[in-house]
Amino acid sequence: MLNDELHLSYQILGDDFTRAGEASSDVKHKLKMMGISPETVRRVAIAMYEGEINMVIHADGGTIDVIISPSEVKLILKDKGPGIADIELAMQEGYSTAPDNIRSLGFGAGMGLSNMKKYTDEMDIETELGVGTTVTMTIKI
Repeated sequence: MLNDELHLSYQILGDDFTRAGEASSDVKHKLKMMGISPETVRRVAIAMYEGEINMVIHADGGTIDVIISPSEVKLILKDKGPGIADIELAMQEGYSTAPDNIRSLGFGAGMGLSNMKKYTDEMDIETELGVGTTVTMTIKI
């Protein structure tokens, strides 16, 4: 188990569906190797994957910082995308602004933000139209 904090950083590329999910998969692997409970690993992997895919689809990528401490995993996702016009609407299951070409790839079902909230203990969204969005998620260990 971990006595200190471990910091990991990932650069996410927009529209790169071939590499989408690599960062969340890497974190999942590292958490398993650290002996974190399977349920916590699953929650972190789902929340991070959903955020990662949102960055690929909507925000031309961004960065994900992961801070693993003895008590929690914190995920900080920052992008310079268009921002979220209506957070309450965006949080509704099934609501999506993904274009048809993204939906034809099997993405953009409108479950990203709601799944992120569902699998985390805390989630905060800071967004500014035309500037970008920062989503901070915490999963207790």
